Amino acid sequence: MPGVATSGPTASPRETANSCSRKKVHLGSIHDAVRAGDIKQLSEIVESGANINEVDILHKFTPLHWAAHSGSLECLHWLLWHGADITQVTTRGWTAAHIAAIRGQDACMQALIVNGANLAAQDHRGCTPLHLAATHGHSFTLQIMLRSGVDPSVTDKRDWKPVHYAAFHGRLGCLQLLVRWGCGTEDVDFNGNLPVHLAAMEGHLHCFKFLLSRMSNSIQALKAFNDNGENVVDLAQRFFKQNILQFIEGAAWEGNNPQDQETLAFPGHVAAYKGDLETLKKLLEDGIINFNERDDNGSTPMHKAAGQGHIECLQWLIKMGADNNITNKAGERPSDVAKSSSLQ
Repeated sequence: MPGVATSGPTASPRETANSCSRKKVHLGSIHDAVRAGDIKQLSEIVESGANINEVDILHKFTPLHWAAHSGSLECLHWLLWHGADITQVTTRGWTAAHIAAIRGQDACMQALIVNGANLAAQDHRGCTPLHLAATHGHSFTLQIMLRSGVDPSVTDKRDWKPVHYAAFHGRLGCLQLLVRWGCGTEDVDFNGNLPVHLAAMEGHLHCFKFLLSRMSNSIQALKAFNDNGENVVDLAQRFFKQNILQFIEGAAWEGNNPQDQETLAFPGHVAAYKGDLETLKKLLEDGIINFNERDDNGSTPMHKAAGQGHIECLQWLIKMGADNNITNKAGERPSDVAKSSSLQ
């Protein structure tokens, strides 16, 4: 406009086009498109000649690995439909199924299984996706794999089964699920450790009590030695796990009451249901549960808190990063549960 000064030089059409071109190049990575869940951009990039199994420089992930990592379900379906290699592994030997197990991406895991993912594939440590789901406490992802018929008794290079990983990492929901599916609580690793030994050395009292309640002879389990000549008391003493020692001295573990069984299996869900924020905080801080762990009905602690109107628990869970979009088996998010509860 006449009489109005411009604030700076005006870009020519060519410069504008170059700027747009540079921007497209920057955003044009096939891996970026998958991480963003942008199926349109993914399609355009592949049509322009990108390799559908291209490995990124930093993480050595293919687009399918990134889809499983980020939970980009539409992209994952698109990649599989267009021939992405479901068997390709990372430098650690992880397939897309391993990564879905680590991240707890239930829908992605289901899609991978339907498309023929090998759940018996072992990484460089001998871990299958089941081992990794048990390690990270993703009980619902673990359940999806178990229902597909995969063998949960496969061992890694240390003779650890998924049940050993769940015990060592204190993943109580996974541990109970594995036992319910017939996994042995009396299987030993290459050092002669029972799962109860591993729970004792790490101080995972909930898992320790649960394992004792499921063993044929709990008194003998307390006395059982590993190949180093150590029993659970020795291990608890060596690793300074006072909670285990105090419990053994008291010799009064839970397990006979059906209500105790629910508390043992999903203590975070019980705490959220009761509005017991302090217990919920402690369970999460100690790594006994994770924010998005699901019970047998697919409900998270957020569903439980929402159903009872425990606003303080809900606010804290959201603040700490819990996913409020997870649906239970009835297809309900926590907000849906809260609404239906308010109508009753």
